[in-house]
Amino acid sequence: TMAHSKTLLVLENFIAGKFVPCSSYLDSYNPSTGEVYCRVPDSGKEEVEAAVKAAKAAFPVWSSKSPLERSQILNKLADLIEHDLEAFAQAESKDQGKTITFARTVDIPRAVYNFRFFASSILHHTTECTEMATMGCVHYTSRAPVGVAGLISPWNLPLYLLTWKIAPAIACGNTVVAKPSEMTSVTAWMMCKLLEKAGVPQGVVNVVFGRGAKAGEALVCHPDVPLISFTGSTLTAQRITERSAPHCKRLSLELGGKNPAIIFDDADLTQCIPTTLRSSFANQGEICLCTSRIFVQRGIYSEFLKRFVAEAKKWKVGNPSDPTVDVGALISKEHLEKVRSYVKKAQAEGARVLCGEGVDSLALPPDNQKGYFMLPTVIAEVKDESCCMQEEIFGPVTCVVAFDTEEEVIERANSVKYGLAATVWSSNVGCVHRVAQRLQSGLVWTNCWLVRDLNLPFGGMKASGIGREGAKDSYEFFTEVKTITIKH
Repeated sequence: TMAHSKTLLVLENFIAGKFVPCSSYLDSYNPSTGEVYCRVPDSGKEEVEAAVKAAKAAFPVWSSKSPLERSQILNKLADLIEHDLEAFAQAESKDQGKTITFARTVDIPRAVYNFRFFASSILHHTTECTEMATMGCVHYTSRAPVGVAGLISPWNLPLYLLTWKIAPAIACGNTVVAKPSEMTSVTAWMMCKLLEKAGVPQGVVNVVFGRGAKAGEALVCHPDVPLISFTGSTLTAQRITERSAPHCKRLSLELGGKNPAIIFDDADLTQCIPTTLRSSFANQGEICLCTSRIFVQRGIYSEFLKRFVAEAKKWKVGNPSDPTVDVGALISKEHLEKVRSYVKKAQAEGARVLCGEGVDSLALPPDNQKGYFMLPTVIAEVKDESCCMQEEIFGPVTCVVAFDTEEEVIERANSVKYGLAATVWSSNVGCVHRVAQRLQSGLVWTNCWLVRDLNLPFGGMKASGIGREGAKDSYEFFTEVKTITIKH
């Protein structure tokens, strides 16, 4: 296989400002062709140990820099990524399977913005002060970085979600050991090449590639890593919670969702339908915020379904590098099988698949025949207790069901273990506020989807996670607060 491996991209860990080869490697696939195109380090305890050591050594100098100094470095890094935006977008699309259009317009611009946003917000945090005149005391708070932050990011929005963690962590003065998903490591590796040029001192950002069970585990169990920020599955989060408990680590866990869209019969369908198609199928449905349960009020149910299915059929599936394509490849063969299995279960339970998987034929270009593609799939008449309505599918599959009353739909929307995001469609402002108040959901979008202000808290309730991220929230997570009382 030596001749074969020459053509493959080989990634290396980035530790203490240098690229370091690993003793063993994993294959990474191009999801749109089904072929191995990259080798990723299969890191473990040893590599994590070296990275934590480097991060620990870099901490005193980095944490003593002023917020302004760190801010300037973050802005420089943002500029460098933006300068290479096209190369990053091409790499993200090839590695993840997402369309080049999505990578160009969403993933990479947002990664750039993450650095710029925290470079700015770090300059504006203030601490608190209170006086107790009668006791002759004044109290104030101070905040300091915590130490080495362990950051574990997923495969669906690789650079976007990695930078959403790295930016606040280093802006606050922490140093970092990051582990991207082994399935999508290329853009993280590309970013490492820019760190020195941006002025990030050696050891401030270390990236260790590998699997959760090996590299992730070593990071979570390391006694010198006091905080872990993780985005991924609820199952993995349970493991992280158990493994980090003996060390009393601080955790931020952003997990899955089974997000409802609630469409009342006074909704503006001209806006609702195109937006709900996006909220169902954007990024192949591989976004934790995607709507996979669509509740439509009975008065407009059949009209909505007819128009929604007609529009879903127009979404073009194919080679992600084709700018006219709407849906790229799913991340892996195993994941595609898992998503398909939900559609089969729905059919077995008597639900109706109205378009997509197993109903319409998928025509792919010759080079993409072995890729992991799936048509946008709409399922109707699914029972609320079906696994298709209870479990996160994380693919281009959405279930549409009818409801009668506001009271009923709130109860049904809340009847899952998750509580990340919800969308509400209605032109009645009173209804919108009432429903938003009662949904068990960290985020509620009304008459829109995925409009984000990074100042505001982001995160979920119930099995969707612990903690919030955002300007203030991330700052609080990545710093330790101290209350100081002075008697005069």
